[in-house]
Amino acid sequence: MPVRLVVYGRAECHLCQEMINALQQLQKRLLFKFEVIDIDFDPELRTLYNERVPVLMALHEKQEICHYHLDVAALNTYLARAR
Repeated sequence: MPVRLVVYGRAECHLCQEMINALQQLQKRLLFKFEVIDIDFDPELRTLYNERVPVLMALHEKQEICHYHLDVAALNTYLARAR
């Protein structure tokens, strides 16, 4: 069963798009799924992540893996522990 991740971001965010693109490339060799949630549609999420997007979180544990840029080492470490 693949690990589920979430990217908290917003539309028109170049850093968000960069992280999403990098995750899509990594999905070709690593087993995980991710969804993207636009924080601007949820006041609570906007308060939590407004200045830090994109934020990559482990969905099940609600653990932050990285923010601003994809940290591949941190993602690999998390995926190794999650399996």
